[in-house]
Amino acid sequence: MRVHIATDHAGLELSAHLIRHLGEKGYEMVDHGPQSYDPQDDYPAFCLRAAQAVVVDQRSGVEALGIVLGGSGNGEQIAANKVRGIRAALAWNLETARLAREHNDANVVAVGGRQHSLDEATAIIEAFLAEPFPGEERHVRRIGKIAHYETTGEVQD
Repeated sequence: MRVHIATDHAGLELSAHLIRHLGEKGYEMVDHGPQSYDPQDDYPAFCLRAAQAVVVDQRSGVEALGIVLGGSGNGEQIAANKVRGIRAALAWNLETARLAREHNDANVVAVGGRQHSLDEATAIIEAFLAEPFPGEERHVRRIGKIAHYETTGEVQD
């Protein structure tokens, strides 16, 4: 599986760890930056590029997910969710990571690097990547309504 990853300065250490760790586990890691520490960096461009790459890969049949990291993960999740076709979920424990995939077919996970130890953050992300979307009808229906709104601006009951 290809995994697109982006961060800001607050998640740079975690990002480097994940690229190495997940790469050793067989994931194809694609780093969307930044490449060096800058406390004044602006995360939106990094996260938007990672999210765009996830969409491009998924639409072309490549199995791909994304990871966006920051101090809290909130801004990074918001940025990723601006990309049409992205369902980014902020995960703060194993259960929210799994449910993001199981119920929402989330294709990007956001994690706050300042909110967890390295081991905790790694476990959360591994849980997200490992959890399949089972495709239950009720979840597919709900995701479809979100996608419909995203493309038309029309709310469906």
